[in-house]
Amino acid sequence: MRIAIPEAYILAESALSKLGYEAGQAKIAADHLMDSELRGLDYAGFARILSIAERLQKQGLSTRPIRVMKESSISARIDGADNLGYLVAHRATQIAIEKALTSGIAVIGASNTWYTGMLSYYAEMAAEHDLVTMIASNASPWVAPHGGSEGRFGTNPICFGFPSKDDPVIWDIGTSAIIHAQVVLARRLGERLNPGLAFGPDGQETTDPDAALQGAFAPWGGHRGSGLAMVVQMLGILAGSPMIPGELREFGYLIVAIRPDLLVETEAFKAEIFDYAEAVRSTRPVEGGEPVRMPFDRSRAKRAGMLKGGFIEMPDTVFAGIQTIIDRGLS
Repeated sequence: MRIAIPEAYILAESALSKLGYEAGQAKIAADHLMDSELRGLDYAGFARILSIAERLQKQGLSTRPIRVMKESSISARIDGADNLGYLVAHRATQIAIEKALTSGIAVIGASNTWYTGMLSYYAEMAAEHDLVTMIASNASPWVAPHGGSEGRFGTNPICFGFPSKDDPVIWDIGTSAIIHAQVVLARRLGERLNPGLAFGPDGQETTDPDAALQGAFAPWGGHRGSGLAMVVQMLGILAGSPMIPGELREFGYLIVAIRPDLLVETEAFKAEIFDYAEAVRSTRPVEGGEPVRMPFDRSRAKRAGMLKGGFIEMPDTVFAGIQTIIDRGLS
């Protein structure tokens, strides 16, 4: 169904508040989810509210505060206290920005969290302050290493962000062939997965979302993507997660933020990033191909178009589930 963007914000904040989140927390999470919707990533958008509700039904809402356990002028170790990842990663990114602006560089590790969302969201936050970022987040063992059929690491996104004199350049990828949220949404909507993306609990390839959630997803990019996913897993351990986090808990989030003028003049650096992006976009495309893009160009254009249109599309099943939460809470 079609929903106007302001109404969708209200819908999301109302549902999150009904789940027990304070107004400020609901606003932070709703803004992240809306950004997913605006960028065409509906599986990571408002459908995630249903998954949050299911997780809270199983494990309850943490009322413990996010806290800094260890800190220096350039670093902090954060205990997420089993709070929702959108909130924990947002707090960690804010601290990274503050420390990097003051000291030039910051390394922040957060753990004991879940559902950190799109890492590009946090890279954009930092790019607004002219900071370069590297961000990684590990997760539950939903993905098999290359050559295997059992989960040993998460969907494990990694992201790099660069400020520019115009729009920032951001590269954000998951290291699995399919994202956990995509599989969950396919199950909700009664859809099958494409072949070659997942294994069932018996180790055989499957297109059944239920079987995939009981088995494992394939890694992205063969042995190269599998190796990158392992690196992200270990960066999550550096952030404080266990070696292999539990089911939807104990995720690790690591952000490194750098002020360019530690090495070069900031405005000159931003101009070089802008010129490089333009050079890439001006590349002659292959015959019959589309214009060459920089990372994040598609997301940025999609978001601008959606904002201009003024509405989002939401599956009826998802809308009904969110409305049920608003009406009944977790009961």
